[in-house]
Amino acid sequence: ATTLYGLLTQTRDRHADLDAISFQMFSGPKDPAETLSWAEFHGQVTQTANLFRSLGVGEDDTVAYILPNCLETAVTLIGGCVAGIANPINPLLEPEQISSILRETNAKVVVTLKAFPKTDLAQKVSEAVGYAPNVKTVLEVDLLRYLTGLKKFIVPLIRPKVESSHHAKVLDFNAERAKQPADRLTFADADTDRVAAYFHTGGTTGMPKVAQHKYSGMIYNGWIGHTILFTEKDNIICPLPLFHVFACHVILMAAIASGAHVIFPTPQGYRGDGVF
Repeated sequence: ATTLYGLLTQTRDRHADLDAISFQMFSGPKDPAETLSWAEFHGQVTQTANLFRSLGVGEDDTVAYILPNCLETAVTLIGGCVAGIANPINPLLEPEQISSILRETNAKVVVTLKAFPKTDLAQKVSEAVGYAPNVKTVLEVDLLRYLTGLKKFIVPLIRPKVESSHHAKVLDFNAERAKQPADRLTFADADTDRVAAYFHTGGTTGMPKVAQHKYSGMIYNGWIGHTILFTEKDNIICPLPLFHVFACHVILMAAIASGAHVIFPTPQGYRGDGVF
């Protein structure tokens, strides 16, 4: 495949009904999980890419996401790469660092968490967007839908309030995504190699920088994983965060190339209670 969407479509065509991605809000063996098949994942990526294009994101425009691990994070990464340039940002960073990256990458759209108990991510991102006037739209993911029982009723009552200090339009990610077609892209998937993702480095090889990743590099990582490690019969547990190149390029791309099933346990990954 030349493009990420082309690679995902090939896997969908080969393994449509097989499990693609699972996410568990909690780590217990009997805690509920949500799983997307390759056909469902392909459909949601298609909708997401169409959504980003409808918000003015072209091939040279950036979609940043500041999210914990969940199904929407994986969908946003791949949908962002298909529509434009995906820019994962570490949710543990402070507002000043987040806003600096948003300005550096000239992000037009930000996908982040709706205010939720026990996390201040929504508050931090709201502040950061206030210092990044290039951001036109903020799409919010609500983790409430992953809760069951009493928690599902309690969270809306204790959800923290966020004072918005920016001028970007705030929309519900899943509601807006659902308005888009899932069976086709509403734009041409240009059959050329291009930059598909910006990853902010930690500075282990010098000053922190924004590393550029092309389709060819991401597809090559997937091919490597499929060639030497994984097939559609494998299950991979990945508690690494989806703002990290290992989770995105090494694990998720290998799953997309091979049809393997990848499981993300809890929003905090390795830091999640009971994951180890």
